[in-house]
Amino acid sequence: MTRRLWTIPAALALALALLAASGPARAGSSDFFRIATGPTVATYFPIGGMLAGAISRPPGGRDCADGGSCGVEGLIAVAHSSGGARQNLDLIAQGEVESALSQADLAHWAHTGSGVFEASGANEKLRLIANLYAEAVQIVVRRDSGIENPADLRGRRVSYGPAESGAVSHSRLILSAYGVNEDDVIREYSSQAEAGEHLRQGKVEAMIVIGGHPVPVITALARDGLVDLLAIDGAPAGALIERNPFLHALEIPAEIYPGIPARRTLAVEAQWLTSSDVDEALVYAITRALWHRGNRDLLDGGHPKGREIRLERALNGNSVPLHPGAQRFYREVGALK
Repeated sequence: MTRRLWTIPAALALALALLAASGPARAGSSDFFRIATGPTVATYFPIGGMLAGAISRPPGGRDCADGGSCGVEGLIAVAHSSGGARQNLDLIAQGEVESALSQADLAHWAHTGSGVFEASGANEKLRLIANLYAEAVQIVVRRDSGIENPADLRGRRVSYGPAESGAVSHSRLILSAYGVNEDDVIREYSSQAEAGEHLRQGKVEAMIVIGGHPVPVITALARDGLVDLLAIDGAPAGALIERNPFLHALEIPAEIYPGIPARRTLAVEAQWLTSSDVDEALVYAITRALWHRGNRDLLDGGHPKGREIRLERALNGNSVPLHPGAQRFYREVGALK
């Protein structure tokens, strides 16, 4: 698999360079653990970097009690840039990575072979490490477009996200609740970075993003006063929640994006997933390291969504079975009865 971009705290850079030169990791390796995230302009990428930092403790590093890493002794974790949740789930199924980030509903579809994964079949080995935070549905429109609600997207040029991605599935689902079908819009399938640039240039009038706010590409557009967010609320939102148990209501606070007031919308949980093929003892150690109190400053000090990564919500909205190693940890701390 072609290596893309990685992120990891500076203390691990030398070790990563040596590992990169030595070839790909073995699945389930106890010394090199990959986390598939998303594009570098999306929220998954910095979140994956924080997770990697939390669970890593390279050989020779200082003990946690002495101000060193509170991760798994001897483990080097890396956050791998990818095409996003849909590709991440395929990478786990193919054994190309040890773990990945995904929305809860996509994970459920992948595990059961339903929805967008009906053709590829079920990955019955998919397992949960932890639920992380809520990802908001964000419909971003040009301020000069005259678009005031999702129904106004009929006949407009809209970026749905990369072709065959989870974002496309969510875009279809959300717009259908407002009576807007795929054939009613002029669709573009592109990455977040491409969609953001096309929105800036006026090549599209709207883009639909599923991600933890703030999403960097939206922040850049809002800072320049080019975009607004649409609210997703009222009867259409209620109907979507009733039909889709992984969706829930959420408010994006005012000024999360410069100049944009609070907006009601829908959200789905972001989850950290792995395979049942990954060693139970290793996943136990990783889960314990993630929730070590010594990692709180790391999670709180990075992307704003890191503050939502907390033990008390680790089992919210489980969409696939827990990995036995994670299950063991949650039982020990009383989070799982």
